Amino acid sequence: MRTTLDRIRHATGFELIGLVLVTPLGMIAFGKPLHEIGAIAVIGATLAMLWTYIYNIGFDHLMQRLTGGTQKTLPQRIAHAVLFELGLLLVLLPVIAWWLGITFWEALVMDAAFALFYMVYALVYNWAYDRLFPLPEWQNAQG
Repeated sequence: MRTTLDRIRHATGFELIGLVLVTPLGMIAFGKPLHEIGAIAVIGATLAMLWTYIYNIGFDHLMQRLTGGTQKTLPQRIAHAVLFELGLLLVLLPVIAWWLGITFWEALVMDAAFALFYMVYALVYNWAYDRLFPLPEWQNAQG
């Protein structure tokens, strides 16, 4: 399993790269000024970093219990990304609505767009991260 320092490196890298990508895309897609999208992106990234840490520990423990290891197959990676985003959606929806002064429906549409982006991004990032920083027990396995 990953160490606390490794999880912090993982979460920090994920959120920083995500902010660089999602802020300009959010400005274009939703026609909101930089300071509004940027602020919600930073708030979202902060909450997501906390959720990432908690969620990944729980997911790894579940993987360990069910499969005896933490290396993920493609279907497991997809389930990991989808379940992560659903949990984050529940946390971020009221924050987005309140911060931007929009309805819950508008916040849901915005959050769903961000979630869709982040699901694809998470799949790619996590796969790349696992390739760059493999765990010792993965040395003789593929995935």
